[in-house]
Amino acid sequence: MNSKLTLALLSIFMLVGSFSYASFPVERETIVSVNAETSIEESTTVLSSPAAVAWSENQTIAILLWFFLGGFAGHRWFLKSPWYWNVLFILTIGFFVVGWVIDGIEIITGTYPGL
Repeated sequence: MNSKLTLALLSIFMLVGSFSYASFPVERETIVSVNAETSIEESTTVLSSPAAVAWSENQTIAILLWFFLGGFAGHRWFLKSPWYWNVLFILTIGFFVVGWVIDGIEIITGTYPGL
């Protein structure tokens, strides 16, 4: 029983980890051509982190609320969904669990309204 729980948690962490970006700075080089006749080119190097650009703090909070308080529509209250949909979500046990999974996918991909 303990090994099943460990394997389940490991697979969940691997699934969530596959959606993440590189957390280290990525070097990007941009080349700007000023004039085609003189062929003057200017090159600049920019260090940026794709994870910092693509993932917001609201998404982190929403995914944690979705995982731990999803049955009570915690993520929906946080993302300011209409109250009557939240109450319906609670009464139908997360729209029969299917709505809970869809909400999680939308939060991870960043397409959930309110993010």
